[in-house]
Amino acid sequence: MLDRTDDSSVAADTWLAQFEEALARADDALLHQLFHPDSYWRDVLALSWNLQTLNGREAILKTLPPLAREMTPSSFAIAPGRAAPRKVMRAGTNAIEAIFNFETKVGRGNGIIRLIPDEDDGNRLKAWTLLTELVELKGFEEQLGVNRPRGNAYSRDFRGPNWLDLRKASAEYADRDPAVLVIGGGQSGLSIAARLKQLNVDTLIVDREKRIGDNWRKRYHALTLHNQVQVNHLPYLHFPPNWPTYIPKDKLANWFETYVEAMELNFWTETEFEGGSYDEKEGRWTVTLRRAGEEKRMHPRHVVLATGVSGIPNVPEIPGLKNFAGKVLHSSRYDDGENWKGKRAIVIGTGNSGHDIAQDLYSSGADVTLFQRSSTLVVSIEPSAQLVYAPYNEGTLEDNDLIAVSMPLKLARRSHALTAEKSKTLDQELLDGLERVGFKLDFGEDNTGWQFKYLTRGGGYYFNVGCSDLIVKGDIALKQFSDLDTFTADGARMKDGETVKADLVVLATGYRRQEELVRKLFGETVEKRVGTIWGFGEAQELRNMYTRTGQPGLWLIAGGLAQCRIGSKHLALQIKAIEEGLLPR
Repeated sequence: MLDRTDDSSVAADTWLAQFEEALARADDALLHQLFHPDSYWRDVLALSWNLQTLNGREAILKTLPPLAREMTPSSFAIAPGRAAPRKVMRAGTNAIEAIFNFETKVGRGNGIIRLIPDEDDGNRLKAWTLLTELVELKGFEEQLGVNRPRGNAYSRDFRGPNWLDLRKASAEYADRDPAVLVIGGGQSGLSIAARLKQLNVDTLIVDREKRIGDNWRKRYHALTLHNQVQVNHLPYLHFPPNWPTYIPKDKLANWFETYVEAMELNFWTETEFEGGSYDEKEGRWTVTLRRAGEEKRMHPRHVVLATGVSGIPNVPEIPGLKNFAGKVLHSSRYDDGENWKGKRAIVIGTGNSGHDIAQDLYSSGADVTLFQRSSTLVVSIEPSAQLVYAPYNEGTLEDNDLIAVSMPLKLARRSHALTAEKSKTLDQELLDGLERVGFKLDFGEDNTGWQFKYLTRGGGYYFNVGCSDLIVKGDIALKQFSDLDTFTADGARMKDGETVKADLVVLATGYRRQEELVRKLFGETVEKRVGTIWGFGEAQELRNMYTRTGQPGLWLIAGGLAQCRIGSKHLALQIKAIEEGLLPR
């Protein structure tokens, strides 16, 4: 990255002033001069009330002016207190990058402009990428800092209910329904509930587990996060600075409990969401919950499905598996390899869970064979897997989140392809070793690396923390699933006649698509209205994620902690806008 220069500030200030003038005067000719022919505009709610990306100057100029006339953006200025305008390299291209603020008739926003020279116009600096992001609604600012609650309801009324009395009453919902019901209390549910809390939207989280954080606490014994702590903060409340780089699952689970208490989130444990139907006329859901064995009905205006990418376990049909006399577990139910010391285990699946479980079993003294179903991307946990998070190693979390939001899909793919190529070089010795023992490798669609595998299919990669080395050395045996004939009582019989004997079979075979969970909970009609979930659609955004779906009142949020931290902001603003009549239901 190149150092900031005064020229960068002048260039950014000049462009923003001309941009505001062009929009205010509806001067399409001036607007045309400000955008590079190969330009991108990503709008996150600010002008379109949508998450959308446009590629190319002509597409931008067709869409931007009418939206600007409606939303009247103004007061564009370099953002004080943020990273100063500077020269950077993004997606292999040198550019001037500047963070700015602006306003519309309904809200305030942040943005990022990146300028590059137009060789066909005398190297005049023009917009290469533009982000416009809504960050708050006028009159409905988050209750933070100077806007924090004063506590008048309990701090000076000695005969009235105190803070604890009010918290208990709020969480019980004895005499009211929440405006928003969040299904799932992992990072997705906590993030959106915290955002809505600060916007004064009454929100209840329900989760089937007995204890807050059990969705992490109950995962396999050795699990730690695979990305680093600085990326993974929840909204508003950062992890303590003495926390380890890679957070253990139980530490994270305990933090979730702390977070719920500190953020005063309403949370019902041991509560099963059994289903719901939507009343179009009333604009409300009728949902059925089962809490402590008792059925309870509620009528929220919004339901947020926050069960994550990992919903219903995928248990494929495997020839003869029903004849196996040993134990069969899906990876979601696997706990601790110590229970299988001295035993023989087969693990089917070579994503993160499959590798980690195989390594945990081996480390506990089990004889392990890993079955590979399809080609898998392998990347070393350090430094290769962390390269995509390089921006998070400098600057503030707020700036880095904005930079992440600002990258259009096409350029993000280009950036990740460059990173994936660098990772391959760093990991060449390991990759060569895996290929020698017959492990089938891939590097993602168009070699875009592990993160785009996650964003398009939710898995298919492994961050190597040692299992790949064990496979290369032969300490963990490798078989191809395609060579399997059938399971018998004592193990897996291969097509060449060999039998891989086992006491345990772990199905690290992932999870069903989220559409199936929508159908199970809300019915086929709602599933069809929502359509495809996850992966990228024609709008170059994650489909039906963090934004309105085809079913009024139904929202979805999923992803890692960083994705949920960012996406929850956008989702919460839309719900608040609907609640205040700024958007139709």
